[in-house]
Amino acid sequence: MIKFLDLGKVNNRFRAEMDAKIANILDKGWYLQGEENEKFNADFAQYCGVKYALGVANGLDALRLIIKASGFGAGDEIIVPANTYIATVLAISDNGCTPVLVEPDINTYNINPDLIEAAITPRTKAIMVVHLYGQAVQMEKIWAIAKKYNLKVFEDCAQAHGAYYQGKRVGNLSDAAAFSFYPGKNLGALGDAGAVVSNDKELIDKVKALANYGSDRKYHHIYQGLNSRLDEIQAAVLDVKLPHLDADNARRREIAKYYREHITNPKIILPKVYDEAAHVWHVFAVRTQERDRFQQYLTDNGVQTIIHYPTPPHKQEAYKEWNNRTYPITEEIHKTIISLPMSPVMTDEEVKEVVEIVNEWK
Repeated sequence: MIKFLDLGKVNNRFRAEMDAKIANILDKGWYLQGEENEKFNADFAQYCGVKYALGVANGLDALRLIIKASGFGAGDEIIVPANTYIATVLAISDNGCTPVLVEPDINTYNINPDLIEAAITPRTKAIMVVHLYGQAVQMEKIWAIAKKYNLKVFEDCAQAHGAYYQGKRVGNLSDAAAFSFYPGKNLGALGDAGAVVSNDKELIDKVKALANYGSDRKYHHIYQGLNSRLDEIQAAVLDVKLPHLDADNARRREIAKYYREHITNPKIILPKVYDEAAHVWHVFAVRTQERDRFQQYLTDNGVQTIIHYPTPPHKQEAYKEWNNRTYPITEEIHKTIISLPMSPVMTDEEVKEVVEIVNEWK
């Protein structure tokens, strides 16, 4: 079986260094908000090209905290792509805000900037973009719209660690950005983990307090906060892996290039790319009108796949008030999308075998 993602193989490359870091943490007996967090925050901020980074418990919390720290709540609207993982939408509604769904571009799967302006109302406060599958959103039009209507711009970077747009890394393209370090991400922890990054010190300071029970110092609470802290072990693991992220992303680009040049099956719609060097290929998602039959064929032939994602947010039971809405482009994507194996530890032989099996599908 060619695994979709072999996490054991991914992480075992760094086992000795991780073991040493974890042993040191155990010896010190300091597990939260310590030296490992400070070092990772500084290193990740530098990597993203921003002034500040703050580790939190997970990517959803990172999004929730950005909105909360911005002071948005009931009656406020935030524009968000209709084609995204539900976490992006949950972060908005969890703050009492109203998610306003906008269709994607069928070619990039990212939010279509040309459709945003029509969705703006007097209650709109921000645009939340998602750099889906590892490709940065085309931000120039979004910046112009945000400036015109005095809106905040937030990034969900959960799938795009290290991706670029116009020479800047994602995370440095907005007022604030959220990252997830879920184990399967391009930069993955050994459990749940996330971060907020920004050039706005006031916002980061507020996020830091909110994430620590609303406390700016021990037993002194200035906000009604929550508990969302990155533990020392996850911070240390992430800091071990961070220096290797660009090399891993380069390997992902090699695999994607081979897929795109050698998959010739006319039933398969390949992803479109506007900048080869800027994409980090969190997943390699293709489309086909016979998705379920194709997935079963691949399984039968020893190729593991995942569907990102089978059901869009507006068709989920959690948002049943939206279930009668129609977003045809989003629905077409969710009906036809399937992700092929993609990992920096895939061998050339495995990549070639995937291509051969895909091309043989009738």
